Amino acid sequence: MVGGGQLARMTHEAGIPLGIKFKLLSDTPQDSAAQVVSEVVVGDYRDLDTLRAFARGCDVITFDHEHVPTAHLRALEADGVPVRPGPDALVHAQDKGVMRAKLDAIGVPCPRHRIVSDPEDAARFAAEVAGGGAQHLGEGRWPGDGDGSGGFPVVLKTVRGGYDGKGVWVVRSSKEAEEPFRAGVPVLAEEKVDFARELAANIVRSPHGQAVAYPVVESIQVDGVCDTVIAPAPGLDPELAGHAQELALRIGQELGVVGHLAVELFETADGRILVNELAMRPHNSGHWTQDGAITSQFANHVRAVLDLPLGDPRPRARWTVMANVLGGDYPDMYSAYLHCMARDPQLKIHMYGKDVKPGRKVGHVNTYGDDLAEVRERAAHAAGYLRGTITE
Repeated sequence: MVGGGQLARMTHEAGIPLGIKFKLLSDTPQDSAAQVVSEVVVGDYRDLDTLRAFARGCDVITFDHEHVPTAHLRALEADGVPVRPGPDALVHAQDKGVMRAKLDAIGVPCPRHRIVSDPEDAARFAAEVAGGGAQHLGEGRWPGDGDGSGGFPVVLKTVRGGYDGKGVWVVRSSKEAEEPFRAGVPVLAEEKVDFARELAANIVRSPHGQAVAYPVVESIQVDGVCDTVIAPAPGLDPELAGHAQELALRIGQELGVVGHLAVELFETADGRILVNELAMRPHNSGHWTQDGAITSQFANHVRAVLDLPLGDPRPRARWTVMANVLGGDYPDMYSAYLHCMARDPQLKIHMYGKDVKPGRKVGHVNTYGDDLAEVRERAAHAAGYLRGTITE
């Protein structure tokens, strides 16, 4: 597995019962997965010679992030190394411009979008979103700059490298649109969707085409970072939920995905769904499956990349809630464990072995049961206590 983060750590854990031998390419020996995997190679995944040396003796290569250069993955495939997901699929999670073009081509509903060349072009896109009637006023000014008219605000994204809110800007004027272009990489402009909530449809697909779909979940974001996931999404129309699962399965098939695919969605106020992002690896919106599904996303990802029969994705309980634990005031979690475990013996805690830093994802908790309000309260309390924002 390329990448030593928490996703690799939990994927390794899922492979242990099957006797799977894991080899890890990690940035540092202190990375989350490097602490628990027995065979660790420390090196730069951006270096082709390092990747080739790492791949020798591996039956299959998979990833806990999307950042390995596409050309390097093609080189591994040319060397005869099975890469799952392959570069032709993974590029759609690496490059937002490629992803949007492909989804357009296969008829998948998305926010309005196009690649923009500079802040002035971003302002023209904003005017197009508003209906094309806005006229440039000169001196870099457009009607509605800063007041939400004229198409603003719009969302600007670097086409590569963004995650957890990084590489994403909500801009409210042509002046604010200058920042995304300073990195010197292509920028994708998208309309800012007035959505009712965010959803995620998670599926897993094997090389021979078997696929399973997990229940559609609600994903609650705070400051661009996933805070809470509720499985299944409460109050979601069953027909719309089925449509979201079918859409994710179709995307997986059309793109040739092998392994786990997360399709992040907007649910609009008028009952539509639009595709926001894709991730081709285990995903934060699927962490609830560790304790809430018959087969977790991590176990099914392992099965898929090894072309084993996939496991049952159905939920074990009526409701499961995942809450992320962000770094806060407790560098040593042990005393917090005492409180959380005593208060809620059914609580499941998953910590990543990371140094605690403010705002950093250091773990998550899962709770489950029949009463959604109670299950949510238990998850929020535990995550808050582990962070230090709740003290009693």
